[in-house]
Amino acid sequence: MAAIAMVRWNSLAAQQTDLQVVPDTTARSGISLITADTIPDISPISPLNLTGTKEQKRRSFVCSAAGIIVPAAMISYGFAALHTTPLRDLNYSTKTEIQEHNPNFSTGVDNFLQYSPAVAVYVLNAAGIKGKHNLRDRTIILGLTAIINAGTVGFVKAQTREMRPDGSNDLSFPSGHTANAFASAEFLRQEYRDVSPWIGIAGYAAATATGVMRMYNNRHWLSDVVAGAGFGILSTKAAYWIYPVIQRKLFPEHKNLVMLPYYNTQLKTAGISLSLTNF
Repeated sequence: MAAIAMVRWNSLAAQQTDLQVVPDTTARSGISLITADTIPDISPISPLNLTGTKEQKRRSFVCSAAGIIVPAAMISYGFAALHTTPLRDLNYSTKTEIQEHNPNFSTGVDNFLQYSPAVAVYVLNAAGIKGKHNLRDRTIILGLTAIINAGTVGFVKAQTREMRPDGSNDLSFPSGHTANAFASAEFLRQEYRDVSPWIGIAGYAAATATGVMRMYNNRHWLSDVVAGAGFGILSTKAAYWIYPVIQRKLFPEHKNLVMLPYYNTQLKTAGISLSLTNF
C-alpha cells in the first residue's frame, strides 16, 4: 500500500510540474494566454446609465410653488386693478407723483433694455460661460417663450381695452415691454441659475428698470407693469415645461450597445470591445 501511495503522489507531483511549465512553453512559441491580469478592469454598465448625460438634459422642468404663485398673484393684481377702485386710485396717484417730479422725462432705452437679459445669455456663452442648454435648445426655448408671451399679452390687450395714461390708445394692459423684459430675465435666470444667482438678479434688475421706464414715459399704469411682469415670467416657465416634449419629438435619439471581439496583433492579446452608438 505504501508503494502504491508513493506512485500516486509522484504522479500528482509530475502533473503539477507539467502545468507550471505550460506558460513558459507557450510564451516561447509566441502565443499569449488571456489571464485575469490581461483583462482591463471594466465596471459593469447599468442600463440606467447608458443614456446618462443626454437623458439628464431631457428631464422635465421642475418649478417651486412660489415660482408659480408669485407671478400668478401679479397677474391677478393687474386684473383686479381694472375694476377695483382703491387699486385704480393707486394707479392715478402713482402717475401723478411721477409726472410732478419728472414732467419732461422721455427715453427710448426701454425699447432695447427689454431684450438685454436674453442677449446676455448668448454673450455669456460666447465668452465661454456655458449655460444649461446648447445653442439649439436655448434658441428653441427662447422662441417658444416669445410665442407664448406675445400671444397671451396680445390677446389680453385686445380683450381689456385699457386706455394708456397718455391717452394714445386703449392697449395699455398689460405692459408688453415689461412682459418681454421679465420673460428675458427669467430665461437668463434659468440658464445660469446653477452658475451664479447674481446673473439672474442682474437680469431681473434690468427687467425692473424697463417697467419703471414705461411708467416714467407715461405709457403704462402701475398695474400694467406688475401684470406684465407676471405674464413674462410664466411665459418662460411654460416654455421650459413644453420644450422636453418637443425635444423628444423633433430630436429622437436611438441608442445601441455593440459588443465586438478584438485581437491586438502587436500585444498578442484579445478581448471584447463595448461601443454605445447614437443613430
